[in-house]
Amino acid sequence: MAVSSVQITGTGQLIELSRRLRAAGGPRLQQNLARRVRRAAEPLHRDMRQTIRDLPITSQARRAGSRGGPSPTSRPLRATLADAVRISVRTTANPGARVWVDRAALPADLRGMAAALNEGRIRHPVFGNRRRWVQQNTTPLWWDRTVRAHTPRMRAEVERVLADVRHDLT
Repeated sequence: MAVSSVQITGTGQLIELSRRLRAAGGPRLQQNLARRVRRAAEPLHRDMRQTIRDLPITSQARRAGSRGGPSPTSRPLRATLADAVRISVRTTANPGARVWVDRAALPADLRGMAAALNEGRIRHPVFGNRRRWVQQNTTPLWWDRTVRAHTPRMRAEVERVLADVRHDLT
């Protein structure tokens, strides 16, 4: 599964429900549906952000005599990525909830970092020195595991919301 996006949709049911909401002319019903679908996706959003913040990143052991030190940037990697996780809900075309890493909210040099972290390996030059590279490791597939853990609860919640809105329409 790609890190860029997670979508929970019951496409056939949500599309039909969206048409019926528009036909009924109920903006209140549409707002209620959107609010409840967002509420169903918010625990995944929170957990995804927390998982990124708690992600352990380890590096290779240093060779004897090599120096180390703090990063020359003041930008914390995991917090920056966690702040770029977004949630959106649509009730019109292609309705559903979506949780994704907003690459536009990331600095240019970190745009591919969420995917690299999900692979479990980050390889980069040491302090920008392109002749010297280092590899850092992390828990692979953290995005996929977090999504899998939340999927059954979200599906059940969205189905319950759909049943309630269908009941309101009839």
